[in-house]
Amino acid sequence: MSQKNKTAFITGITGQDGSYLAEYLLEKNYRIYGLLRRNSNPSYGNVAHLRHSLNFIFGDLADPACISMYLAKIQPDEIYNLGAQSHVHESWLQPLATADQTGLGAIRIFEAVRNVVPKSHVYQASTSELFGETKIIPQNEDTPIHPANPYAAAKALAHFDAQIYRQSFGLFISTGIMFNHESPRRSPDFVTRKVSLAAAAIKLGLKDQRIPIGQGGRPVVNAQGKLELGNLDAKRDWGFSGDYVSAMWMILNHDRPDDFVVATGVTHTVRELCEEAFSQLDLNWRDYVVVNPEWVRPTETGPLVGDYSKIKKTLGWKPKTDFKQLIKMMVTSDLARLS
Repeated sequence: MSQKNKTAFITGITGQDGSYLAEYLLEKNYRIYGLLRRNSNPSYGNVAHLRHSLNFIFGDLADPACISMYLAKIQPDEIYNLGAQSHVHESWLQPLATADQTGLGAIRIFEAVRNVVPKSHVYQASTSELFGETKIIPQNEDTPIHPANPYAAAKALAHFDAQIYRQSFGLFISTGIMFNHESPRRSPDFVTRKVSLAAAAIKLGLKDQRIPIGQGGRPVVNAQGKLELGNLDAKRDWGFSGDYVSAMWMILNHDRPDDFVVATGVTHTVRELCEEAFSQLDLNWRDYVVVNPEWVRPTETGPLVGDYSKIKKTLGWKPKTDFKQLIKMMVTSDLARLS
């Protein structure tokens, strides 16, 4: 069935998920509008290669009048709210900014939809961090929500309000409770990309050069040529972002709004992540990885592992990329990037 007449509005379009989603929707002949923050030198991030195929509008999730104005003008069939401050460590440093961007930003979208485009289908990006210190393993759509950090609390606000606006106003607002999903486009602030980048840098002998990652400009390896990490025993359910954006589309094109866990159902520790990444380059991770207490979270979540049986049964979705394939993809990409 042709999707030529469909229009999508994406917040967070320059990020990892936004870029893969944009590619996915372009293949389905969508007309796509992406929200960008205005600055003197616009950054197109991960969609720079698509910039001539997309329509960009300049605004901010902190400005409800701006959101309403654009939605009234665009009249999107589908809205994907992926914009957020999404880094857990950063949320401890900026709890109020995280609450505003991640929590209140979603509510501003819902309000604009209710008042301007009530027929639009809305996808709200939720997260496995909602489950926090759960003792229920694996987690599904009915697992109690127990946030353990400011980012998760902000996402919980957005998640609960998505359900409230759906039930109270009859809006088509669905959520995807996404477990960790990574790719070569992941920010180096996140542990998977931090590890793949460090392994590639060390393999190429770049340990003495500053390869800045994150807003603090920290080098990917320290002066001693070591990669500094936090809790190596933390367990996560890691999938591939490129697989997960197809789930987003399926969720919005279901015949009714609902909540779906999107996951692989398999966990790996940060230690296993290091072992796999470094072994791809014939390196022993133990020679290069050290624990820095600064990177240990005040409260650790998990183990987080998703039960995706509902989306598999209802929509026919399942992950295509396994852990080894994902890490190989990331390490290979970073090796080429640094070379």
